[in-house]
Amino acid sequence: MRTLPTLGKVYLVGAGPGAADLITVRGARLLEQADIVFHDALVEPEMLELCTHAVKVPVGKRCGQLSSAQHFINKRMVDAAGQYQIIVRLKGGDPMLFGRADEEIQALKGAGIAVEVVPGITAALAAAASIGQSLTLRGVSRSVAFVTLAQAPEVTQNAHAVLPMQNPCADTLVYYMGRKDAAKIAQRLIDQNNPHTPTTPVQIMEAVSTARERLWSSTLGQLAQGKADSWFESSSPALIMVGQALQNTSLNLERSSSKIDNGLQDSLLLTHGQRRA
Repeated sequence: MRTLPTLGKVYLVGAGPGAADLITVRGARLLEQADIVFHDALVEPEMLELCTHAVKVPVGKRCGQLSSAQHFINKRMVDAAGQYQIIVRLKGGDPMLFGRADEEIQALKGAGIAVEVVPGITAALAAAASIGQSLTLRGVSRSVAFVTLAQAPEVTQNAHAVLPMQNPCADTLVYYMGRKDAAKIAQRLIDQNNPHTPTTPVQIMEAVSTARERLWSSTLGQLAQGKADSWFESSSPALIMVGQALQNTSLNLERSSSKIDNGLQDSLLLTHGQRRA
């Protein structure tokens, strides 16, 4: 009697915010053991060096660029489970936050393939650590909301799709993938005026925890006026943090590698070139 081949197991692993040494111990061990790794576009090259024996397959999505359709990524993982024993889907940050993990899990389970999620550090927490400022503050901020206005292409093409949250209500707001809508986001929050005003502090982090990390520090009013539009680097992931809990960040930052760009009259620009795993 012919024995059916044993299907492999898929691990959805959070790569963390960028730096290779911020992945979890479990995640790093799985990368070393993996037979094949399907990785996001924003995963750092140093992270992929941990995949010593694996076949590496880029499947990530980049805003405004051609990328792998989600159903195609799902199919490739299902197919890989019939050929390999340890399959890693390496996702930036934490797999369960804005990463379409639910779709991948359902596709794998539907095909009878075992799947396990290995959490990672999401960019918002890494950014707070980098600037040395908590997203919460006793007496000031008791709530934090992680928000994205981004939608998948198949959703934006649907005229009847549910619109994304327009005015989230929390003391501290962290916007993922909000670069192209930064000024609009700021203006909406000012118009809402609860609890955010033109003087509310804003911290924008790019390429958190990598050698390319940068900080733009200003106010919601300046952001609404488009003051950060020309500062953004289109190839780097950006995180927009808003709230009174962030008010002292630019005053307390002390970094040996920091430098101030005096050309930005209404904001503080800091670069960090020493954090690289």
